[in-house]
Amino acid sequence: MPDQPPVPQYCPTPRELDDLELLTHGVFGDSAFEGEGGLVTLHVPDGVAASASDAGALELVDPEGLPLARVVVASTYPADGATGITGPVTPLTHHEFGAFRRLYLSPAQVRERYDGRTVTVPVAGPLTEPDLARISEAAGDRPVLLLALAGTGTPENLSTPALLRATLAAARLLPDASVVAVPLASRGDAEADHVLGQRVVATYAPDEVLGVTGAGDLPDAVAEIVDRDRPAPDEQGLVLFFTGLSGSGKSTLARALHDLILEQGERTVTSLDGDVVRRNLSAGLTFSKEDRETNIRRIGWVAAEISRHGGVAICSPIAPFDATRQQVRAMAEEAGGAFVLIHVATPLEECERRDRKGLYAKARRGEIPEFTGISSPYEEPADPAVRVDTTGRTIEDALSDVLEVLDAHGWLSLSKTSLTEGAV
Repeated sequence: MPDQPPVPQYCPTPRELDDLELLTHGVFGDSAFEGEGGLVTLHVPDGVAASASDAGALELVDPEGLPLARVVVASTYPADGATGITGPVTPLTHHEFGAFRRLYLSPAQVRERYDGRTVTVPVAGPLTEPDLARISEAAGDRPVLLLALAGTGTPENLSTPALLRATLAAARLLPDASVVAVPLASRGDAEADHVLGQRVVATYAPDEVLGVTGAGDLPDAVAEIVDRDRPAPDEQGLVLFFTGLSGSGKSTLARALHDLILEQGERTVTSLDGDVVRRNLSAGLTFSKEDRETNIRRIGWVAAEISRHGGVAICSPIAPFDATRQQVRAMAEEAGGAFVLIHVATPLEECERRDRKGLYAKARRGEIPEFTGISSPYEEPADPAVRVDTTGRTIEDALSDVLEVLDAHGWLSLSKTSLTEGAV
């Protein structure tokens, strides 16, 4: 009898990790990832799915590699460039760390602690003064359970820790209220979120469910938390992501902008230039498509962490593929930073004419395989915040297109007087 192939491991997306926690908490009766068209799904790279199908199972791990659960592969289906896996989930361990981990209870634990007199209030945003008045009036002398829906993408314009801090602050303003956190992640679709939310809340609620609107003024204690989590645009972390062909002028513009911010002295700024990153953060990676995309994701992760702490990160890789750019956008936004995509749209003919490093000539001779623009595609961004062509323009003139957008959104207000004239 041939040996059984080893069970592969895979770290799901943040949304899928939230779904996994709900599954292992028994929120869904069959505790299984659903199939095509379902709301609780698991999509993995094709290679991982093939290995999992051969082994009959897939082990899901957290970002640090800790095994969380095993999924039996009942079936698979194509899913937007990946493979969907359906099958029952068996928990191996539970999350032990994370902010407010003590608040994440299972439905069984909630029902042990709270009786049928409890009024459950789903909370997806900060509770206002009218919300609290409505809750107090409806509850009377009954206890209140504030069910904070704290999954990926669910709190709108508020981080998950801030939602929980704000909900705890609101609970202290009620006579008898406590807070339970539920990792209900958004699907990115209002109707789907509503359907799934009803399923989840019904599982947790011991008895009556009371809705709130989120309209009206915030109590001072809640407003202070919200204001701290929603900094003004000029205080928000910022990822300025320049993308374009080799020789387009993106690194030149990025360096000029970096210097301008340093001269102003009001924001901390870090440059993550593609070549510099490759010599340090990504040393050892090749120029294969897979390694190039790994390099972009590394840049994106570092940039997102910089933005998490209120800094400005300026990135200038080629980043030819839209999917990877969108991954970087998601990293930045998850960290609370603003993501600004700047497409330096200088035409290939002009980039090849400049060819300062002689790369295009080598690519034309076949000496550089998979060279963007020659033997490998460049997917032009459909939704850049700025699109700038540097052909025949000075640094100051081309950079002014970027500065105007940054100023219009309130992210950065910079003087151009310190820029020196020169060809891009």
